[in-house]
Amino acid sequence: MNLVRAVVFQLAFVGWTLVVAVVLLPLSPFLDGAGMRRWARRWEGGVLVLLRRLAGITLEVRGTPPQEPSLLASKHQSALETVVYHRLVPDIAIPLKVELTRIPLFGRYVLRAGCIAVEREAATKAMRALMQAAKERMDGGLSLLIFPEGTRVPPGERQPYRSGIFALYSQLDRPVVPVALHTGHVWPKGLFTARPGHATIEFLEPIPPGMERKPFMKLLEDRIETASAALAAEGGRRKGRKAEG
Repeated sequence: MNLVRAVVFQLAFVGWTLVVAVVLLPLSPFLDGAGMRRWARRWEGGVLVLLRRLAGITLEVRGTPPQEPSLLASKHQSALETVVYHRLVPDIAIPLKVELTRIPLFGRYVLRAGCIAVEREAATKAMRALMQAAKERMDGGLSLLIFPEGTRVPPGERQPYRSGIFALYSQLDRPVVPVALHTGHVWPKGLFTARPGHATIEFLEPIPPGMERKPFMKLLEDRIETASAALAAEGGRRKGRKAEG
C-alpha cells in the first residue's frame, strides 16, 4: 500500500512541477527575483499538499525563522527540506550544483530566483565565487541556506561538518541560524520512497557573529546534532504509541 501511495505521489509531483514550469514559461521574462520566489512558494505549497494527501506526510515547523538576512545552517536528510525553505524563509538564496542549473527551464528559474550555481570540482575558485555571490544576495536582503555536511545524510548517520560554513560566517559577519530536522524517515533518497509519517523542522537559537573557528564549529554541530537526535527520539516514541494503538 505504501508503495502505491509513493508511486502516485511521485507521478503527481512530476506532473505538478511540469504544470508550474509551463505556466512560468511566458511569465518568467517579466518576473524579478522576488516574483520568482513567490512562484517558488506556490510550487512548494502544492508539493506540501501532495505530500499530505497522497503520501500521508505531515510537516511540523518549530522555532522562529530569521527575521533579518542570516546564514541558515541546516541538517539535510531528505528532499523534503529542499522543497519547503522558500515557504519558511521567503527571501532566501540557495547554492546549487552547477549541473542543476543546466536543466531546461528549471535552471533558468532557480537562477532568476537568486539561487547560486557552485562548481564543486574547483573548490577554491568555487568558494571565492560563493562568497562574492553570498555577499551580494545578503546585501540585497536575502538569507543564505547552507548544508554544513555538504550532502544529504540518512537519519542516524553523520558526516564531518565542512569549514566552508565558517568561512561564510566569518567573512559575511552575519548570525548563523542552526536548523535541526527529522525528515529522512518519510522521504529518503530514491524514487518511490515517500512513506507516511510526521516530519519536523526546527529553527534553533542563532549564533551571533564574532566567534573563533573551533568553538563556532563545535557549537554549531552540537546544537544541530543534539536537537536532530531529540527529534528522532520523539518520532520513535510517536511511532511506538501509534503501533500500540
